[in-house]
Amino acid sequence: MRRSWIFASAGLVTAGALLGTLPQPSSVDAGRVADTRKDEPGKAAERLRQTLESLNFQEVLDTAPPGSAQARSIMSTTVDKEAHRNARRASVADPKPIVQQPQVDATVIELDRRGRPVSSGTALMSPLYPKGVAVPVDGNLSTKDVRWRQWDDKGWYANKGQGTLDVVPGRENAPVDHMLNYPASVLKLIVNFGVLRLVDQGKIKLDSTYDYRPTASSSLCGGPTSKTVGQYMDESITFSSNPSSCALVKLLHDRAAIDPLNQVFQDLGLETLQLKGTNPANGGRWSNSITMSSLDTAKLLVLVNGAKGAVWTAPNGKPVTSDVLRKSSRKVFMAKLAQQGFNDMLSTPNRCGGDYPGPGIPHATPERWIDADGTANVQGTKFGRDVRPCNAQAEVTFAHKTGWVNNTASDAGVVKALPGKDGRSYVVVVFSNLGTQYIDAGRPAVPPGVYPYAYTKKFAQLGRAVDAAQKD
Repeated sequence: MRRSWIFASAGLVTAGALLGTLPQPSSVDAGRVADTRKDEPGKAAERLRQTLESLNFQEVLDTAPPGSAQARSIMSTTVDKEAHRNARRASVADPKPIVQQPQVDATVIELDRRGRPVSSGTALMSPLYPKGVAVPVDGNLSTKDVRWRQWDDKGWYANKGQGTLDVVPGRENAPVDHMLNYPASVLKLIVNFGVLRLVDQGKIKLDSTYDYRPTASSSLCGGPTSKTVGQYMDESITFSSNPSSCALVKLLHDRAAIDPLNQVFQDLGLETLQLKGTNPANGGRWSNSITMSSLDTAKLLVLVNGAKGAVWTAPNGKPVTSDVLRKSSRKVFMAKLAQQGFNDMLSTPNRCGGDYPGPGIPHATPERWIDADGTANVQGTKFGRDVRPCNAQAEVTFAHKTGWVNNTASDAGVVKALPGKDGRSYVVVVFSNLGTQYIDAGRPAVPPGVYPYAYTKKFAQLGRAVDAAQKD
């Protein structure tokens, strides 16, 4: 039997479960969404909110505080931010306390043995809601209680992080107002989903060579390449190659598949998933018009993971099933996600045994990234810790995709218990503005040649708390 979440002395929620059925929309009271049903079906969301609040995300330090030269440099580039992320992460100015409550958008969906959702919890945190908001969802894993706004780099500092551009129309009177974080490299989930849709339609093949020939230069995308579609996908997902991802975006443009893909997301009831504004000449120009909420991203992963029968009903009244991708394509997608190299946000096995950032979701580093000395090495990116002890103690698999820029931290994936371990199966997605610009007080330095810390340790603590909550 699953236990209730409790707070440990360290301020973390460390045990219990995400319980409760899928709730109905409700109203806001005192800055929180109050569930009006007597059986309190919003327990999962409320417990997730409590977890976020307990982690004290506002304790982080800002290495580019407002008005600083670092801040002006960062704000000068709001498109293709991934192309500049290494230099920004390496430049750490005199850090100052963050000026307002950080932005967090988190969802956990518990799955049964057939891959079907049995509970769902979504919680939001922002300057508007410093203690967080527990967001109820209905039986279709959907909510109309949130007015979703597009991320605005400069706008986060104005009006307590409230955005100006609506992502979903007709939500002007919604009780919660939330500016979606730019998804960074987690956007590669929807790109690869679109590519696999073309595979299913017989328009391309995974083993066919695609000649990427950009007609406009891009520091994000690089120059011409010729690789199989499958290789581009592997590089896009497993070590987050931006050039390979640009190639896949351009492939979608070449096949006139961008608008149909966005329509598919709408038809599936994934209304915040929008791949917009990219450049058909090179597949770049990734900007804030690309939007993803944690809830809709988690729902997409439920489908990719595979669920028996109808999972929810779409806005057009049709049942939504995992057949949106063929079983063979879902298998390819999940296999690539399981080979993720950058395990350093909600999970930290690449830094096994270190005091910082500490353990997160307890899964193993894939063998392909382990050098002879046992340390993780992802395409030349070295983590400097022997991962073999943590691999031996792994309890779950975590098929996921991470992403980061200066003001984005993101991780989205599917967790499944290994044989003989405490049974749990769930989807977890977290988006936040606490990217590489933000650090923890007292964060240790890394040795020369070792990959710097990309995130606050609080995300690993969040991953650990969520996983502990899902154990039997």
